[in-house]
Amino acid sequence: MSSAPPDPPGFELPLRLLLAFQAILDELHAELAREGHPGMRPMHGFVFQAIGPDGTTAVELGRRLGVSKQAAGKMVESLERAGYVERAADPADARRKIVRLTPYGVDALMRSARIFDRIRDDWSRRLGADRVRALEGTLRAMTPADPWRLDIPGWFGTA
Repeated sequence: MSSAPPDPPGFELPLRLLLAFQAILDELHAELAREGHPGMRPMHGFVFQAIGPDGTTAVELGRRLGVSKQAAGKMVESLERAGYVERAADPADARRKIVRLTPYGVDALMRSARIFDRIRDDWSRRLGADRVRALEGTLRAMTPADPWRLDIPGWFGTA
């Protein structure tokens, strides 16, 4: 009489999810490097999303990311040196500086979106489209409704 294999230990699920996340991001960043963005790092994607299409202040960026104003300022300085963001006077209040993505930063985001779609398509070819859709549906059922929770850097303790 055969029995079902034992369930894996509970810690394996988060590790497998993290490994999948890491594999996707590693593939993304390797392709971004080949396409002219060799300096992109996983943290940059969170920062770009937190900056948003209209820009933001360093204080607000820190709040959105769950990091200190100083940590946000360092990220902005680094991304500014790399050409991904720029600081400009806020048209509503000249005393404030707004951080915005440069065309180079927008290009990185657009390429990232296309690469993520290609990676998902590859998973669908390898696993089957129904399995990928089922996995996504299951993850949606088990995670918060808002997928844009941007305090991940702070949660990981990188502040």
